Amino acid sequence: MSDETRIIALEELAAHQAKVIDELSDQLAEQWTVVEQTRAKLDRLTERFLSLEETSLEAPAITRPPHY
Repeated sequence: MSDETRIIALEELAAHQAKVIDELSDQLAEQWTVVEQTRAKLDRLTERFLSLEETSLEAPAITRPPHY
């Protein structure tokens, strides 16, 4: 294999790896956006649950049913 052929192969490999790195970077950015949206939704649901829990009535006392 000549030096020129080896250099061309290395350049092709470097170009391919650069493309893959760019694609992975884009996918990571998209996934991070999804994670942030999910975290924000979880925070909102947690706040809503806690506020509902605070405003809910206390559980009624356990009593015997009338047929006992």
